[in-house]
Amino acid sequence: MTKDQIIDAIANKTGLSKKQTDEVIESLLETITKALQKGDKVAFTGFGAFVISNRKARQGVNPKTGAKIQIPAMKAPKFRAGKALKEAVK
Repeated sequence: MTKDQIIDAIANKTGLSKKQTDEVIESLLETITKALQKGDKVAFTGFGAFVISNRKARQGVNPKTGAKIQIPAMKAPKFRAGKALKEAVK
């Protein structure tokens, strides 16, 4: 499902215009992004949570050349599905 399809579905369900729905979704995504940038966890009870995972530095291999490369430590966003979501997709 694409963003446009989600906007259409929400607009049809709520009676909001597509423009208003797009603004709400953009605001939601921006708010989640800013919270994760600050290191906060964003949780939707029953649905899941967005968290930041700290990855350690490690050594990898360039698949093209076979040369060993150093992969730096980094932070990565992760989504952990909640119990209700897991049950819904079984």
